[in-house]
Amino acid sequence: MGAAVGPAMSEGIDFAGNGDGPIEVYADKGIEWEQTAKVFTARGNARAVRGKVAVTADSLTAHYRDKDAGSSTDIWKLEAKGSVTIASPTETATGDTAVYTMDDARLVLHGRPARLVTPKQTITARDGIEYFEAKRFAVARGKVEVHSEGRTLRADEVTASFTPVGGKETKVSLVNAKGNVLIETDKEVVRGDVGVYNVETGIATLDGSVKITREDNQLNGSHAVVNLKTGVSQIFAAQPGTGTRERVKLLLAPGKK
Repeated sequence: MGAAVGPAMSEGIDFAGNGDGPIEVYADKGIEWEQTAKVFTARGNARAVRGKVAVTADSLTAHYRDKDAGSSTDIWKLEAKGSVTIASPTETATGDTAVYTMDDARLVLHGRPARLVTPKQTITARDGIEYFEAKRFAVARGKVEVHSEGRTLRADEVTASFTPVGGKETKVSLVNAKGNVLIETDKEVVRGDVGVYNVETGIATLDGSVKITREDNQLNGSHAVVNLKTGVSQIFAAQPGTGTRERVKLLLAPGKK
């Protein structure tokens, strides 16, 4: 069963974008229209398509408000439940449930885990991901993992900023992480309480209980600047200029015969 609902989505996963094409909604078990509540609900392998964007779920609910004296509808919130996938040519979001509000262009995704995939990075989170399309950043919470170009960052909470890369493609450019931060490459593991990772430069700055491990060797301190591209690491007892009596510590494993 199909129905044209009216403009509300644009390409990418920005449902708030303005466009001229209608949303086409399909469902195996029918579509219910509650005029008093101003709600459309599609059930059973529900699918909403506009242009190159598609949303699939067990059920889709669209909340709308009247525009132009009732001559057209304005969808202000879309809810998806059960096996949710939101896909465009450049981005894919998956989870158990998703809610998108048009006024602030905000997608709230929950799942086991929630997942956001761009051409170069993948973000997963146990407790959920909030994606702010217009402001180009996402907040992920609960056992977060960011996989990017052979590097993995893990933390309790991550705020990722996105930048456009030609056309409509986007990628993560800056990551702010806090709580049990761990950055892993094929050569080293870096740990800290909080950290900032610049994906473009490959430089990670960490604070707190910092440990840098390469094979059996380890550097301990409270502040570190690590270049993951060149392999050059600097570790300090505290942020430069703050002053401290503490010392950094280097543990070197002896060579094995």
